[in-house]
Amino acid sequence: SARMGLPALALLLAAGLLHTQASPSVRSFQLDYEHNCFRKDGAPFRYISGSIHYARVPRPAWRDRLLKMYMSGLSTVQVYIPWNYHETLPGVYDFTGNRDVEAFLDLTAELGLLVILRPGPYICAEWEMGGLPAWLLWKPDISLRTSNPAYLAAVDSWLHILLPKIKPRLYQQGGNIISVQVENEYGSYYACDYGYLRHLLGSFRALLGSEVLLFTTDSTRAEELRCGTLQGLYATVDFGPGSNLTEAFGAQRRVEPKGPLVNSEYYTGWLDYWGEAHASTSAAWVARGLEDMLQLGASINMQVVSWQRAQPPGEYMFHGGTNFAYWSGADYKDQYKPVTTSYDYDAPLSEAGDPTEKLFAIRTVISKFQPLPVGPMPPATPKYAYGWVALQKYAELLDVLDVLCPSGPIQSQFPLTFEALKQVHGFVVYHTQLPWDVPDPATLGTPPHSICDRGYVMLQKEYQGTLERDGQTTLHVTGRAGDTLDILLENMGRISFGANTSDFKGLLGNLSLNSRPLSNWLTYPLAIDTAVQQGWPHTALPKSSSGGRVGPAFYTGTFETPGLAWDTFVKFPGWSKGLLWINGFNLGRYWTRRGPQQTLFVPGSVLHVGLPNNITVLELEGAPPSPLLLFLDRPLYNRTLGYST
Repeated sequence: SARMGLPALALLLAAGLLHTQASPSVRSFQLDYEHNCFRKDGAPFRYISGSIHYARVPRPAWRDRLLKMYMSGLSTVQVYIPWNYHETLPGVYDFTGNRDVEAFLDLTAELGLLVILRPGPYICAEWEMGGLPAWLLWKPDISLRTSNPAYLAAVDSWLHILLPKIKPRLYQQGGNIISVQVENEYGSYYACDYGYLRHLLGSFRALLGSEVLLFTTDSTRAEELRCGTLQGLYATVDFGPGSNLTEAFGAQRRVEPKGPLVNSEYYTGWLDYWGEAHASTSAAWVARGLEDMLQLGASINMQVVSWQRAQPPGEYMFHGGTNFAYWSGADYKDQYKPVTTSYDYDAPLSEAGDPTEKLFAIRTVISKFQPLPVGPMPPATPKYAYGWVALQKYAELLDVLDVLCPSGPIQSQFPLTFEALKQVHGFVVYHTQLPWDVPDPATLGTPPHSICDRGYVMLQKEYQGTLERDGQTTLHVTGRAGDTLDILLENMGRISFGANTSDFKGLLGNLSLNSRPLSNWLTYPLAIDTAVQQGWPHTALPKSSSGGRVGPAFYTGTFETPGLAWDTFVKFPGWSKGLLWINGFNLGRYWTRRGPQQTLFVPGSVLHVGLPNNITVLELEGAPPSPLLLFLDRPLYNRTLGYST
């Protein structure tokens, strides 16, 4: 009505405008093939992104790490979702605590960051089995990352749980997720199964809708782009500093003649394996390559990787974090190469979340292309050197099997694999007896590639030595008929990249004595973490333990914090190899003897103030004469110590 007057009309128009702005239907993130760019809400858009894995960062530190990424000038973060981190057993899901991916995504939105989501189902990421659940290998004749019906059924079941949590957080729905990757570097996998990619595309579209931008990522190799791309999925590439930009983006142009240039993984660091030198990359080199790409108008996600194309490209980080517990994966290049516990990888944000020279170099480059957020970079997290802590030997591992395997052993004629035992992580003990007298040294050994991954051998509970995948596979022993023979088998992490993702664990072939197979096995799947999380061995009665220092054994101790619980790093002087728990939290593997990593990161959120902090160590090969740990305020690395055991 004309009588409404201008003020009332203005209010109505404002209300309508606000309604329009709030309506999810007007939010868009699209490809502009004509102008070779992204368009966000209709305007040209270029993202500068960095990767972070919530599963490798303690939940209390999520905000700190994300805020530092935001203050670095990043508009976007790239996030993987590891399937096996959430569906721990078939149909058993965990989205609580550190696994609350919805809370993590909501925090990114709160801090003003956009998200590129990479939910797999395979993610690589140097993560245990590339994010695929090990229980998939329980299914006979399954073929991973293909159109195999058993595999697709498991994938569909998982996506129907996960993607409905994602849909409300899509940009078009009012959220901050601008694009979603389907699979990951599929072109590097042997299968080249287009039917599998088409199935995933159909599932993602059905569960996320028709508007969300779906994409793939592959290396610049023609063969990998041929097998890893599919019509309906925007093809992006990955490469690192030192690459020829014309050639690299030319590879993308061969499969996507139009559209934005995208490097989904700009590698800014180097990868560590156990037994190899700690590596680093030049901040100036990384910054120079970043600036060259930004001058081309490309969208970029920064990750950290060993840029040697003979190596798998992997998935690495702007901030890496830590492979706590058993989550580190492995690569296979001529031999099995397990990844270190530290996922620092010389990233712009260190393992403990500290800004590095590389971060400030990157920040300076970004400032040339867009304004930086107002305000200072948050400082490094406080660290504390809690000093020396004395431990005491609690028990030999073989003396506490009743606690670690309360259901008792499983009897079989020949050894059972982890998969046959439905054991996902950790350790299994294989027990038998010598069937005849062995007065002269006899060869105890396995067929090639049958120890997966390390076997600690005890005869009459006396440690004899270690058998290793792609390493030493025989020992010489003597004994009498009836003597006990035990092998503690350790899973060091399933292969996360390449054709052999079906990485079975345990004794895959029979153990033999002078080429005569041993039989009549008792197998103990160990639930060490369950016991430690329930307070063992600190709440248990003291055990009488032998004074020997070699072979698998548990050590315990306590320490108190001086009124604060700050991050720290623990060193293992004189120790060999094992795992560390503090207050029931599994901080991962140490391998002092092999290196390069010499300390484990201990987040302050794990520690108690005003109460004793309980330390449990499982040493696998040999403790020092005086079992001490040293808590420092910084990490330590060394050069490779070779493959001595």
